[in-house]
Amino acid sequence: MTDTLAGKQVLLVIAGGIAAYKTLELIRRVRERGGAVRCIMTKAAEQFVTPLSLAALSEQKVHTALFSLTDEAEMGHIQLSRDPDIVVVAPATADLLARMAGGLAGDLATTVLLATDKPILLAPAMNVRMWNATATQANLSKLRARGMQMVGPNEGDMACGEYGPGRMAEPLEILDAIERTLGAGGPLQGRHALVTSGPTIEPIDPVRYLANRSSGRQGHAIAAALSRLGAATVLVSGPTQLPDPSGVRVVGVETAREMLAACEAALPVDVAVCSAAVADWRPATASDEKIKKNGASPAIALTENPDILQTLSQAGNRRPSLVIGFAAETEKVEAHAKAKLARKGCDWLFANDVSAATGTMGGTNNTVTLITEDRVEAWPKMTKDDVATQIAERIADHLGAAK
Repeated sequence: MTDTLAGKQVLLVIAGGIAAYKTLELIRRVRERGGAVRCIMTKAAEQFVTPLSLAALSEQKVHTALFSLTDEAEMGHIQLSRDPDIVVVAPATADLLARMAGGLAGDLATTVLLATDKPILLAPAMNVRMWNATATQANLSKLRARGMQMVGPNEGDMACGEYGPGRMAEPLEILDAIERTLGAGGPLQGRHALVTSGPTIEPIDPVRYLANRSSGRQGHAIAAALSRLGAATVLVSGPTQLPDPSGVRVVGVETAREMLAACEAALPVDVAVCSAAVADWRPATASDEKIKKNGASPAIALTENPDILQTLSQAGNRRPSLVIGFAAETEKVEAHAKAKLARKGCDWLFANDVSAATGTMGGTNNTVTLITEDRVEAWPKMTKDDVATQIAERIADHLGAAK
């Protein structure tokens, strides 16, 4: 694990919302990268996570009360506001944002936030209606105008059963934003990366198309992981329901031909990771008008799409130093992947079983096998975020050794 936050102090202000549970993972991730975390909790936050849990993970005292005589003797609220390199508010609830916008200082959290002269990063989390409320948006405008940074919120299902923007950013997204705010250099600083993600869709007519079940989770996670390590990253993505990764330049496409053109436009890069599920075929001709039912099934002639992985692997003097592909298989995974590696001419291939029973396609976990010309390495089942982190670190090691 790279120490991109070595020597950095993070003050984490936790407000009262269900998303507070994610701060446990955030603390672990910051410490993995060499950073130290000190926590402040609001009274409401204690309804969702315990001071004991935070103290155990951070290995530091957790601060909860403004008028604690012990705390004021050992480390006053002014000192708390001065010591860190960055203050992160997660979850930043509608209530806390409103109090910050009003300049209130009625508890330890708001007092420290008012007193600090360090960068403040907000990770909002609230019900979609509260997020969209005029008052909340006005408060956010005030806080942005004061120089505060924001990560998220994401769109998705809420704990209350509604759907929309308001979900707190994931811990790795917040970590990425912390590193960017602090200008933390990583082992891929100065490097350029290209990642493809998601499905491609191939039109049959103006309303119908051929596609596949790819969610884009793995590709988006890889792009985010490369960016966290300092790479200037371009993500070329087909249609997904995912938010754009922080710090990554995203190019949205639909068809395989559009994806290839976007990839070629992004060259030269140091590494290309082709994790998109590109449609192998497209209709030879797409109708300009919606095809009507007439009692007979239409005949749709297919033609082969360009092979993006093979094209990048054979790009001559514009070929990336490292070209990585993915092989989504449903049978004979290793054998098919080895054949694909030789056929495409890429350097590494990550093979995974996407048969229905695995839940990989569209799911949050993945089990991959790294295949190169001289080795086969099976990785254990893990989340797609963790797969992405390990891939990014392998890339950093490889490019560092190649200098």
